[in-house]
Amino acid sequence: MTATAPPSLARDTAGAAPAPPRRRRVRPGRLGVHAFLATVSLAFLAPLLLAVYASLRPYDETSEHGYFSFPNKLSFDYYRQAFSDSGMTKYFVNTLLIAVPGVVVTLFFASFVAFAVARLSMRGSTVLLMLFTAGNLLPQQVVITPLYVLFNRIPLPYWMSDSMTMYDSYWAVLVVNVGFQIGFCVFVLAGFMRTLPQEIQEAAIVDGAGVWTRYWRITLPLCRPALAALGTLQFTWMYNDFLWALVFISDGDKLPVTSALNNLRGQFFTDHNLLAAGSVIVALPTVLVFLLLQRHFIAGLTLGSSKG
Repeated sequence: MTATAPPSLARDTAGAAPAPPRRRRVRPGRLGVHAFLATVSLAFLAPLLLAVYASLRPYDETSEHGYFSFPNKLSFDYYRQAFSDSGMTKYFVNTLLIAVPGVVVTLFFASFVAFAVARLSMRGSTVLLMLFTAGNLLPQQVVITPLYVLFNRIPLPYWMSDSMTMYDSYWAVLVVNVGFQIGFCVFVLAGFMRTLPQEIQEAAIVDGAGVWTRYWRITLPLCRPALAALGTLQFTWMYNDFLWALVFISDGDKLPVTSALNNLRGQFFTDHNLLAAGSVIVALPTVLVFLLLQRHFIAGLTLGSSKG
């Protein structure tokens, strides 16, 4: 037996107008936070926007009226000139020969060390993690001279490089990038692996899984968000490396694209608008990589924060 409302109450309810939605009260503190974040974002974007703006204007116009003046003409001539005159295609290939293997090797070794530190009952794992982390505190400029001497003395077989030693080869830049980045990756991946449920590994041990199976088929797939985030960061850092290639590569045809931007500078005169166009072209691949891996990147940064 169901209860029904009185007719008068039913008519009042049916004829009543819906209540207007309540407007959310804007707090002054929230406006201040948004204003601060907008100011910081604009401060970070201002150099990039200025570089794009300068790359679209003729140098004669900016030298006469300044970079903050209104343009009389906008064109992509500098982009065509920067791409054709400097031969950027060759330098992009050189960069990929360094960055792609560097990211793969760094993530592989770092994940293996992090697995040993975080998921295995290994004596001295904390000390090992501290040693890898301490390597990030060493200024890179301190080891330039020792590495320069060392790479000039390490021979390479002819099938690995056309140079007799590691100096003036991609191997020198690759080894240095991997060596300096692996400590940070071990630190991040070890912290991420500690958030994974221990019951998964215990069940794998009961089923007879060895160390390699637990690492390659169980732990590593669960670390995909963290690996994607680190892969994005590592590719950006290795791609943007400027110092090591200038120090360890003397052949101009082997330079990566960031170091090859120096070719756009003249001996007595530098067209900064042309240099800005080249810088924008060089920055586009890193922006594309971030956009492709953005979802995994954000998930890798936030996934472990809610687990105890």
